[in-house]
Amino acid sequence: MILELADIRIQPGQQAAFDEAIQRGLDTVIAKAKGFEGYKINKGIENPERYLLQIFWATLENHTVDFRESPAFAEWRGIVGPFFAGPPTVEHFELLAKSI
Repeated sequence: MILELADIRIQPGQQAAFDEAIQRGLDTVIAKAKGFEGYKINKGIENPERYLLQIFWATLENHTVDFRESPAFAEWRGIVGPFFAGPPTVEHFELLAKSI
């Protein structure tokens, strides 16, 4: 399993609208993508305009090729992109160990 970690900063004062938009985008677009295995969203406390989005993919290519090169990526960005204060930082990780 591959973890995609996106560090997202949104425009101030848009948290409530973004909360709805990101949930809708995940449930209606990303959840249907090939290799999608789940997600988590964490919202900043000290920095309420900061969100950490974790998406779990079966393979790296499911994200970088199957999703990013599909029309669904433009649909996703159309839902969440208008809220971004700048481009998200996105990195991928492999699981080393876990306790749960």
